[in-house]
Amino acid sequence: MLTFPLIAIGVLALLMLAGFRVLAEYERGVIFRLGRFNGVKGAGLKWIIPLVDRMVRVGLREIVMDVPSQEVITRDNVSVKVNAVLYFRVLHPEKAIIQVENYLYGTSQLAQTTLRSVCGQAELDDLLAERDRINQQLQEIIDLQTEPWGVKVRSVEVKQIDLPVDMQRAMAKQAEAEREKRSKVIHAQGELLAAQGLADASEILQTQPAALQLRYLQTLSEIATENSSTTIFPIPIDLLRPFYENARDASKSSDREG
Repeated sequence: MLTFPLIAIGVLALLMLAGFRVLAEYERGVIFRLGRFNGVKGAGLKWIIPLVDRMVRVGLREIVMDVPSQEVITRDNVSVKVNAVLYFRVLHPEKAIIQVENYLYGTSQLAQTTLRSVCGQAELDDLLAERDRINQQLQEIIDLQTEPWGVKVRSVEVKQIDLPVDMQRAMAKQAEAEREKRSKVIHAQGELLAAQGLADASEILQTQPAALQLRYLQTLSEIATENSSTTIFPIPIDLLRPFYENARDASKSSDREG
């Protein structure tokens, strides 16, 4: 007679124990009671009514999702492959479970279609040079469409852009031509500055004969120190005239004294 009550108590105890759930700090439990949404439970030890309640776990940690390479035809008709990485997290667990069947799969598909659409509206040069603007545009579009699912997209980063081989060669030739053009421009600017400096120096030397003589002597000194061979330069008579006049004056003064 006591067997049935003991069995009933044992089954009841097992059901009670089966209702306990442990949720980590980064998890939330969405509770459905007889199929209807009943609330969201936080982290810790929780108990649900066995056979009546059903709990769905939802992670709140940020998810890093790789968006596979997408074939994209840019606005200027260049075929490229573009892949990206998506950073998002769940803000409202109940929406992520009720509003969409699989929010991970849905977010992934939405990111792929948006990546093709946005990159297809841009030209190749803009796609390569204005990547920050492309990333911002992707983030805003995907975040707006995932908001009803309770998903917040924090960032989208275009990771790699693969160009066709012929386009890579054309861009390499263009970059080489651009570098050669800059080199010629810089060389021409240097020649212009050097010519201007020589012209200014020439004007100064024309107005200052003494400066020209000092420059001549400086050149002789530099040549004498750099070369061990003997170098003969014609010396202008004007350079020796002051010494000749000083010697003549000294001779005249000595004759007068004698």
